[in-house]
Amino acid sequence: MNQDQTMNHDTKRNIWARASFMLLMGLVLHVSVTLILVVTVIQFVMVLLNDAPNIRLLAFGRNLGRYLQQIVNFLTFASEEIPFPFSDWPSGE
Repeated sequence: MNQDQTMNHDTKRNIWARASFMLLMGLVLHVSVTLILVVTVIQFVMVLLNDAPNIRLLAFGRNLGRYLQQIVNFLTFASEEIPFPFSDWPSGE
């Protein structure tokens, strides 16, 4: 087996590994979108009751939005980094 065949074989193996991660992250994306809807409804109720958003939910929603962006970037090949739990949870500004 020459070097070109070895590289082609490794590339094919890597793409199938990536496909597995993409399937997993697609499922996580589905759950995360449901979670963002729940956070949205709870935050809306909090604003109705308190006239101000809940600070912790605000921060969580912001970080969850960043997480969704990381998943979409990975799924569309815009990034090679596999999102949480294979890397750190997004946080901060």
